[in-house]
Amino acid sequence: MKIATFNINNVQRRLPVLLAWLKRAKPDIVCLQELKAAQEAFPASAIEDAGFFSVHRGEKTWNGVAILARGARPVLTRTELPGDPNDRQSRYIEAAVKGILVASIYLPNGNPPPGPKFKYKLAWFDRLIKHAASLKRSKQPVILAGDYNVVPTDLDIYPTKSWDDDALLQPESRAAFQRLLKQGWTDSLRTLHPGEKIYTFWDYKRNRWPRDAGLRLDHILLSPTITPRLSDAGVDRDVRGWESASDHAPAWAILD
Repeated sequence: MKIATFNINNVQRRLPVLLAWLKRAKPDIVCLQELKAAQEAFPASAIEDAGFFSVHRGEKTWNGVAILARGARPVLTRTELPGDPNDRQSRYIEAAVKGILVASIYLPNGNPPPGPKFKYKLAWFDRLIKHAASLKRSKQPVILAGDYNVVPTDLDIYPTKSWDDDALLQPESRAAFQRLLKQGWTDSLRTLHPGEKIYTFWDYKRNRWPRDAGLRLDHILLSPTITPRLSDAGVDRDVRGWESASDHAPAWAILD
């Protein structure tokens, strides 16, 4: 079973990229983020024509998350992260797919720190950690996949100091990610490639894609009950170089 996460950065604009990648990569489950499309504007029919059923939570202009499943209908379980009934940003969706509980996550960016956006990022992260703990206690097979907007370590960014003040690299952001992992979640990509420079995001600015000036922001975390099935993980980095590409590339993991 192949699970992927892909920050599509506008699903309508990047639909040809998404469909071409789905056809080539043949994932079984896909978590999408940053749809940038209202609920009714999500291209569900085009995606279904490609062989994937979907659930999604759209948001006009910004955010938006979805879960796609090849040849199976996801059973929607949540459309928001618990803990703040006033939070209306579309950043979390959860569904049962092929015997696995899957969450697509688009964690807040948080810039600029300090400030209200960074405070929201950390509060959202705290809610995610609390909810993840309850999912882990259930002993179900669970996958938490998405754009976490966190560079976990210096290995996950090209050699530079230009991002030092960014919310993605702040000690509080990194500490929150480590707190999540310490619950018992497995970072699939880093587990199989412990010392390798692997990126999933290359900013459009400053020629960063041609220079391979990337960051690893997109993570697939596995619960203890499913971790023993992990056999491979990687990034389809060439997709970042396609015409009209997202600034992210799809990351994936394979479970036996």
